[in-house]
Amino acid sequence: MGRVTTRIQRRNRKIILEAALDVFSAHGFRGATLDQIAERAGLSKPNLLYYFDGKEAIHHALLTNLLDTWLDPLRALNPEGDPQTELLEYMRRKLQMAHEFPRESRLFANEIIQGAPRIEGFIRHDLKALVDEKARLIDHWVHHGRIAPVDPYHLIFSIWALTQHYADFDAQIRMIRGDHTVPVEGAEPFLTTLFLRLLSPKPTD
Repeated sequence: MGRVTTRIQRRNRKIILEAALDVFSAHGFRGATLDQIAERAGLSKPNLLYYFDGKEAIHHALLTNLLDTWLDPLRALNPEGDPQTELLEYMRRKLQMAHEFPRESRLFANEIIQGAPRIEGFIRHDLKALVDEKARLIDHWVHHGRIAPVDPYHLIFSIWALTQHYADFDAQIRMIRGDHTVPVEGAEPFLTTLFLRLLSPKPTD
């Protein structure tokens, strides 16, 4: 009997987190309510509160699950690889994540727009340390003439902006290009050309 109960609990937690991801990504933390999450999950509010202490606990669980996955593409930059190939693959992986995880991207964006009150420590420490490490790697590639001179931080920021846009501004893209448009369609070849032109070292005379 205990095993069945545990399986039901796992299923209900998953249902609640899926519903909360929809609600938080659409309304942000401040705009979301437990009633909305419970209704979306098809559960009563008391039932929801059996699994989570409140809205903050649900939001924290979603962010905790998200943040490690969000860093994986940047972690994957390989110092031993070809710099242009590594950076283009990073861009492609971020674009793929924007396509496959748009709700998660908007959840993260909403948190940042509010000043990152729930993940400030993560950004100031974990994320900053990783970005600093990869910025040093990009500087190393620049110093050895393997890519064109670029500001490493702004390069990373530009990759974030030009890929996550397709998730965070999904509605705007669909309104402009058509409701049935896949937002990232055509983005990869365009961004590949853009970054190749930016990163390719100029030939020496």
